[in-house]
Amino acid sequence: MNKIAVITATRAEYGLLSPVIRELRKQENDSFRVDLIVTGTHLSDKYGKTIEEISERIDHKVEIPIASENELDISKNQAETLVKFTVLFSEEKYDAIIILGDRYEMLSVAIAAGNTRTPVFHLCGGDTTEGAIDEWIRHSITKISYLHFVTNETSRKRVIQLGEDPSRVFNYGSTSIDNILTVADMNKEEALESVGLTDCRYALCTYHPVTMDGSSVDNDINELLEAIKAFPEIQFIVTKSNSDQGGEKINEMLDAAEPKIDNMHLYTSLGVRRYLSLMKYSEFVIGNSSSGIIETPAFHVPTVNIGDRQRGRLQADSIINCCTTTEDIVIAINKSLSDEHREICKKVVSAYGDGHAGEKIAKKSIEIVKSGSIDLKKKFYDL
Repeated sequence: MNKIAVITATRAEYGLLSPVIRELRKQENDSFRVDLIVTGTHLSDKYGKTIEEISERIDHKVEIPIASENELDISKNQAETLVKFTVLFSEEKYDAIIILGDRYEMLSVAIAAGNTRTPVFHLCGGDTTEGAIDEWIRHSITKISYLHFVTNETSRKRVIQLGEDPSRVFNYGSTSIDNILTVADMNKEEALESVGLTDCRYALCTYHPVTMDGSSVDNDINELLEAIKAFPEIQFIVTKSNSDQGGEKINEMLDAAEPKIDNMHLYTSLGVRRYLSLMKYSEFVIGNSSSGIIETPAFHVPTVNIGDRQRGRLQADSIINCCTTTEDIVIAINKSLSDEHREICKKVVSAYGDGHAGEKIAKKSIEIVKSGSIDLKKKFYDL
């Protein structure tokens, strides 16, 4: 029997992997199996226990530490993750694992796969995010991986530049576009009612730590909160930060601020369907999440992208970049609300695919596994 495992540790990652999981499982039979391994913040009450939002069959739950106050916490998390997944891969002997992106725990998962000679199929390599440690983690995972599913042509070229054979690098677009076409099916009234709001003007907001920046998150969050208060006519639907170093501090500040700001509504997690449905009808999306760069333009909705966390990603004209000060954020929000910028957003074409990435990734993954042609002794591809 051939076995592939898909691994998810966070809410955002699961949302992007779900189209691939669905397509892979359509092909399950007596000779082919797809395991879903759930780990990380999915299992934590602090981060919303998002395992409860996963509708697919779960085959393994792997508890790993998720403390993130300092560098030592992150390293301890990575060490335990490496050990636990090495044990799992040694026992299960998967023909391949599928992982996405650039999180520190996924680097440990990839190393565990390398140590057990388990092929890695990697989604979203080749992107650049200069303000986060995700940048070097992502490229490191690329070098461990055998098969590469990138989201755009620029990223495909970068993966090849890193020495990966072009015959193993595929640009099928982003699965986030798949979700936009199939998952964001709530109307505005339903979406708002699901978060306890009636018809109103609102914005979506997510702010994650800028892990390559030495500045304090305290100042950045305070500046953002002042900008939120400057627009009392707009309701801000805010989702909490991830478990990167500094994420706990951000969430503590957001928890403390919510009761004091009338137009701020805080949620640990919204889930993919609700989040994307709310995005579709929002006035703008604000923060520093990749969703503002990849998904939001496909809805022709403006993005206010704060700071350097997403610097280097391929961006549409609908995205307004600004610094972290309240003044700059307010200027950017006002620009996003202008008729002129709204017209620009209407004409934006997504650079991240046609909405069939999940189907194509699943088909190619099965084809490669069943071919029996995987050779982990990769040659460095010289340009």
